[in-house]
Amino acid sequence: MKTFSSIKELLGLLSREQKLISEIFEKRKVLSYKFDDALEVLDYNEDKLRMLIEFAVLRENGTFLELDDQFLQFFEQILEVNEEINVSYINENLQSIRQNILYYLQENSEVRKYNYLKQVKRALRKTGTIAIRNVVDLKRNIDNTFKNEPNYKVKKAKLEHLDIKRNDITTLVSLTDNLISGNEEQTFFKIAADEELQRIILELKGQMNVCRHNLIDIQKQIIEYLNRLRNQNLLMEKIRQLKYLKDQFELKSKTNILQVLASENALLFEPNPTYPLKLSLDQLQSDDASLEVIKKVNARLRLGKRLKLSVDDTNLQDYLEADAQQVSQVNLEEVKNSFLAGSNNLFDFLQSYDFGMDVSFEECLTVYCQLISQYDIHFRLTDIYQEKNGTEYLLIYPL
Repeated sequence: MKTFSSIKELLGLLSREQKLISEIFEKRKVLSYKFDDALEVLDYNEDKLRMLIEFAVLRENGTFLELDDQFLQFFEQILEVNEEINVSYINENLQSIRQNILYYLQENSEVRKYNYLKQVKRALRKTGTIAIRNVVDLKRNIDNTFKNEPNYKVKKAKLEHLDIKRNDITTLVSLTDNLISGNEEQTFFKIAADEELQRIILELKGQMNVCRHNLIDIQKQIIEYLNRLRNQNLLMEKIRQLKYLKDQFELKSKTNILQVLASENALLFEPNPTYPLKLSLDQLQSDDASLEVIKKVNARLRLGKRLKLSVDDTNLQDYLEADAQQVSQVNLEEVKNSFLAGSNNLFDFLQSYDFGMDVSFEECLTVYCQLISQYDIHFRLTDIYQEKNGTEYLLIYPL
């Protein structure tokens, strides 16, 4: 495995192959990016792909490609799409702060003391950022688990595990508060206090305060979700028991369902109210149309028959022609299947396709547009345009 010799080399490689890296990152949750698809994105330049693998930007997994863990973690953290809650980061930063404070107090050289102070400031800034991000990820994971997890037992186990994570974050927030308040390292904060350090501490205190309030809300939310799960489970168990008794024809003999239903006065058991529309007497006496409607309704109620709508006599003989005319038509479904079985672009494929009849260049353009409008989800549309016979067209390949 090769290593990058400079930041310039790293950024240059990521910039050149940004299209491929972006597509693999979008499909990071499903193992579905094939080696051949990556070659197609790189215009079948295998050397570029091998370079990404040699520098450990990409990793081969059989016939599939994945982003390496360190690059995947870097992109997820920068873009704030990481779903993993890792409280060890905060703990590691706290340990780093304590160690650098100890080194600072024991060092005599002003230059090295400044470097230790710089490390403390950096770790304090990082602690606040990581704490805020963990709280946001925790809240998002709790909502996603409760709303999207279909299995009851798995959902309950995940919520309980997330509650443990919440407790861990709360403990680390308290430890951070004790550290920056000067209760543990009073000597350091008195000796090394400068304007930048004071500003970082004030900002970190504000971030810890935000985390503390959000963690309280998250705790209430977890308790509410667990209670709702327990109530839903109890309700389902009761329904299963009632269903079993009903199937065994023992529902009335082994339960008091009749007494319960008789004592219930819920609105659900009340009959639907009806509000008859009373017509105006003046309208009935003066409007002949209302009288006709009343007669029709009365006849339907008396005879029990549905009224038939009157249909005008139609004679279609004048519109029918004895002569039949045959019209040639292209089977778009068959053309689409033949195109997906190959690897050529759509425009060149249609130029060489055997339609079973003579097809002009303009008719090929029409078929080209119809296929795109109806089957675009099966095609891969590129950003490359070409021109033929004064017509500019987009290069489209099978997906």
